[in-house]
Amino acid sequence: MNLLQQALLTDQVELNAPERQANKQSDNKELGSRRLENKEPDSQAWHANLMLRFAQTQRGVRLVEKQHQGPLYVQKPFYPEGVEAPHVYLLHPPGGLVSGDCLSIDINVEHQAHALITTPGAGRLYKSRPDQRLQRQQVTLNLASASSIEWLPMEAIVFPDANASASNCIHLEENAHVIFWDVLSLGLPANQKTFDQGSISQNIKIYRKQRLLLQERMQVNDVNRNILESAAGFAGYQNQGVLIAGPFTTEPEELLHHLREQFTDCDEPLGITYVGEFLVIRALSKRSDLIRQRFVCCWSYIRPALLNRPICEPRIWNT
Repeated sequence: MNLLQQALLTDQVELNAPERQANKQSDNKELGSRRLENKEPDSQAWHANLMLRFAQTQRGVRLVEKQHQGPLYVQKPFYPEGVEAPHVYLLHPPGGLVSGDCLSIDINVEHQAHALITTPGAGRLYKSRPDQRLQRQQVTLNLASASSIEWLPMEAIVFPDANASASNCIHLEENAHVIFWDVLSLGLPANQKTFDQGSISQNIKIYRKQRLLLQERMQVNDVNRNILESAAGFAGYQNQGVLIAGPFTTEPEELLHHLREQFTDCDEPLGITYVGEFLVIRALSKRSDLIRQRFVCCWSYIRPALLNRPICEPRIWNT
């Protein structure tokens, strides 16, 4: 399958002990550097941090700890499907990132706990200022043994001439599971504005016990901007998304069959593959809402199969 083969690269990497240690030290150094940068005063930039910790208690799964700095926070969890599955909405009042902005999100799910995270609206990565400082979002998900998380935000709109980086790092312990999606709209399709200037870099890494299991990378800049029109790249579509779910103990052949059946008549590119221990779905579309609709359809099959939970859409999706 060559869908996005020049833009989205899936790597399966097995690291030895020295490499794992070096990788951990690099991640820690990057985190420390990011925290120091967030302490620097800057009247033109928002630096925001959010840390959440979910734990299993006698009253079900609770948000037992939250810390935030800057305009990034959550309100109380919702429990539309009972006390074992909180739904939490990330709130970012500015609504988007400009030059120099940095959002750092750290979510910890303890043993046998579960959480669903979403957002009330689309994120925005605005046109950068003349200084071209990076607009950054860093998401870290730490899952203890037998825990699970669903990271299901609304789409992100990358304005022409943005200079953005989105990094996602997921750490799994034994028997932990994740359902993760990310949808990007490049340019402003509704206004006939393409992503003809600027850059966007997206990176998704999934580890188990510090061993890298899966990596997804996407990058668009002046060097490779031709992939936006290339048949082996975005093929002229301005909206793209990736959904990752797993790990599965064996290849879920029946699930793959059901998912593929749902899109036999789809007139836009959508690929469903099994890579290592993960189900990976990639989609292109003229509209970001169509990608999200298709991902919700996939999620309705994946969630019961992977997490043994019936479908329950966050209420905010219907408002």
